[in-house]
Amino acid sequence: MTAMPELSPRRRLLVLAICCMSLLIVSLDVTVLNVALPSMQSDLHASTSGLQWTIDAYTLVLASLLMLAGSTADRIGRKKVFMAGLVVFSAGSLLCSLAPSLELLIAARMVQAVGGSMLNPVAMSIITNTFTAPRERARAIGVWGAVVGISMAAGPLLGGLLVESVGWRSIFWLNLPVGLVALLATLRFVPESRAPKARRPDPVGQLLVIALFGSLTYAIIEAPEAGTATSGPFAAVAFAALLGLLWYEPRRDQPLIDLRFFRSVPFSGATVVAISAFAALGGFLFLSTLYLQNVRGLDALHAGLWMLPMAVPTFLCAPLSGRLVGSRGPRLPLLIAGLAMTTSGVLFAAFDAETSDATLFLGYALFGVGFGFVNAPITNTAVSGMPRSQAGVAAAVASTSRQLGQTLGVAVIGAVLVAGVNASSYRDTFVSAAVPGWWILTGCGLVVLVLGAVTTGSWARRTAERTAERLEAPDVREAAGVSA
Repeated sequence: MTAMPELSPRRRLLVLAICCMSLLIVSLDVTVLNVALPSMQSDLHASTSGLQWTIDAYTLVLASLLMLAGSTADRIGRKKVFMAGLVVFSAGSLLCSLAPSLELLIAARMVQAVGGSMLNPVAMSIITNTFTAPRERARAIGVWGAVVGISMAAGPLLGGLLVESVGWRSIFWLNLPVGLVALLATLRFVPESRAPKARRPDPVGQLLVIALFGSLTYAIIEAPEAGTATSGPFAAVAFAALLGLLWYEPRRDQPLIDLRFFRSVPFSGATVVAISAFAALGGFLFLSTLYLQNVRGLDALHAGLWMLPMAVPTFLCAPLSGRLVGSRGPRLPLLIAGLAMTTSGVLFAAFDAETSDATLFLGYALFGVGFGFVNAPITNTAVSGMPRSQAGVAAAVASTSRQLGQTLGVAVIGAVLVAGVNASSYRDTFVSAAVPGWWILTGCGLVVLVLGAVTTGSWARRTAERTAERLEAPDVREAAGVSA
């Protein structure tokens, strides 16, 4: 079987629900973990950089393997890879809950990420091959985005309850029953599908991606404490890996990353928007969690309640964004997202919004509106116009951009915070030390706003059409390989 068989409307909705379950456990894992960071820091005697690694070890491995998972699923079967992901992710969650030290927790998070890399891009590929009509697909992606909102609304509160009543280890138990139900439902209801012409494995490209992401993240996180003498060589490795990818991938007949995708202006714009928006999200959650618990002195439950002004608008705006994308295209949701996120960043950077309850509430709500509107147009733009046979790879690039953005957001914002905060007067210096980080998040919002305007017009759409024609023509592929 190469293509998804025609399914009844009820069966399609069931497939969507199953795919959304996988997104729920992955998204909950992020929001719940952020609320638990101070408790983990106290229990495991972790530094701020150690906390960064509990988040970035997961997102880094995830970003490194997503494209491999997408192309592998297109080649050997999306259902097989999706089920394997559920098993590995659940096993990794169990290991996280049992980890006796920070180092073993980080290792278990990496196991989780291996499983997670087989979930979201493959689930999105299943969705795009199940819902083929553009408007129906946009609505399905809107539901997908709403699940992120649900996880943001429920995650901080649920995480706070679990941390306060049972302990931080219990946050990983949430994934076990959901993963089991999703596994059994996938086995019963999701049909197998493959791409007619999936790419062959590209081990050199995969190693270059791992070297690029890993070295860059290490260099950023460790620079404030280790200095440039230690982090500099890793930055050089990252730069060399980037040059290697740009040189090697166009010369392969079937590369891990088909750089011709980026000739499509909407696709390239969606990639940069995803990196910027999720960098803002990663930095926002990291700063907010540490501020609410370590500076304001709130417990995990009340910190989770304070995150609701951000989480609820995300939940409410995500399906609205999906409907707008389906009816009017991605431009309006991206403009709303960029404007709201930029305004939120300015409130914190220029006006110290966290020092007043009213401005803190407003800043959180604006960020929630912005993030709620940004997810659906990213996904829709990334896969729209691409050949269905490459849906897995296209969706994986979009998912990789999200995870890379979140990795960089936590790494950069954490490094800026560590460089500015005084450990002996943490509470007194936190707000001023966080200001450069909030300006960075403001810049991320501006990127979303500008690219939302520039990459969604008629000229941009024409580049997407030309790119799709090149990707579908074997003779053009061969000519590109020879000319390269």
